[in-house]
Amino acid sequence: MTSSTTPIRLVRRADFIACSRGRRVTTAAFVLQESARGDDRPPRFGFTVTKKTGGAVERNRMRRRLREVVRLGAHAGARPGSDYVLVLNRNALDRPFDVLKTDLAEALRRAAAPRPARSAGRPNP
Repeated sequence: MTSSTTPIRLVRRADFIACSRGRRVTTAAFVLQESARGDDRPPRFGFTVTKKTGGAVERNRMRRRLREVVRLGAHAGARPGSDYVLVLNRNALDRPFDVLKTDLAEALRRAAAPRPARSAGRPNP
């Protein structure tokens, strides 16, 4: 039912919660949360917009804009076997569309990058 360009959507609350516990990448218009499922199926995407960001018309417009950005550019950087949630903020409404596409590509790249090793304790002075 979904074409190759239409990303699979997250719909279950448990999947959104799993992403909220995973890796986070912050951009000017959204926070990308990632959770690895541990399989090889295509990536899935979910969108969250809180009521404090605006009225229903504005929230829906933000969601539609980011859904289209994901449709156009997610296949390039999204990893199979991962779930992604974009938590939108007010800047997603006025940010130029091309900049949103760049933000998503950069966020997916940063989410895929290996994490730097953390030291086990405090550094010695």
